[in-house]
Amino acid sequence: MSEHIKCLIIGSGPAGYTAAIYAARANMAPVMYMGLQPGGQLTITNDVENFPGYADGVMGPEMMEDLKKQATRFGTDIRYGIATAVDFTVTPRKITIDETLELTADTVIIATGASAKWLGIPSEARLNGSGVSACAVCDGFFYRGQEVAIVGAGDTAAEEATYLANLCSKVTMIVRKGEMKASKIMQKRVLDNPKIEVLFDTVTDEILGEHAVEGVRVKNLLTQETREIALTGFFVAIGHEPNSKIFQPYLTHDEQGYLKTIPGTSKTNIDGVFACGDVQDYTYRQAVTAAGTGCMAALDAERYLAALGVH
Repeated sequence: MSEHIKCLIIGSGPAGYTAAIYAARANMAPVMYMGLQPGGQLTITNDVENFPGYADGVMGPEMMEDLKKQATRFGTDIRYGIATAVDFTVTPRKITIDETLELTADTVIIATGASAKWLGIPSEARLNGSGVSACAVCDGFFYRGQEVAIVGAGDTAAEEATYLANLCSKVTMIVRKGEMKASKIMQKRVLDNPKIEVLFDTVTDEILGEHAVEGVRVKNLLTQETREIALTGFFVAIGHEPNSKIFQPYLTHDEQGYLKTIPGTSKTNIDGVFACGDVQDYTYRQAVTAAGTGCMAALDAERYLAALGVH
């Protein structure tokens, strides 16, 4: 059995939901498959203070629920499921959901976002879920009053370190270089917080513990000295990689896997296939820019359908 869809949206973050809102209001009968992480990265974000319209800020999951309700209100068919394969060499385009359901679509909007990167050390994988986490907002509650560490140097790491400091007795922030990459305001928040200790020029040598995190061994890159720090939680915030693997054989992408779009549009190198949000944005990666490109994708898809005479 195969189902034909006029406008298929893959992914459900700010980009996907915004595309759904615009597509639904344009009578494009959009169908959205939410993917592995319904709501995207903002579901693991604490306070969102920089999205226009939320004067007092908003919790990331609450914001995603607002967008979901808005998309549903206009008639978007929102479904659980993951796109596991595509074939963009045929028209209409072919998409497989959960390895079993085959779909065809006149237009495809890719809004699959990006996923957290890991350090890649064996103890990290072994203790994942037993003290190792890539989501401070998800798991920080379990470490109230305890000592934890976080690896990273960007805005996400700084935000999560600050969040953890509100819950934990101490946060050790491990930064590979001699400075942070985070914005100045986020750096100031971290450095001014008495509960956060930043270890510059330092890397994680090993996460300690057999069945649960008991500490971390770190190495100073300047002195080559190692030391062990007792703690119960270890958080990783070293960046993300685009969720684009199944599309890469067909769509132009950069060396990191971010999908390339024609400048000023959401159009990929394949007609009728559009990309928006973090899967194609390695520069800004903000909720508001994702939403903007979601709007662009829906408008581009609408014009594409109109040119084909599909109503």
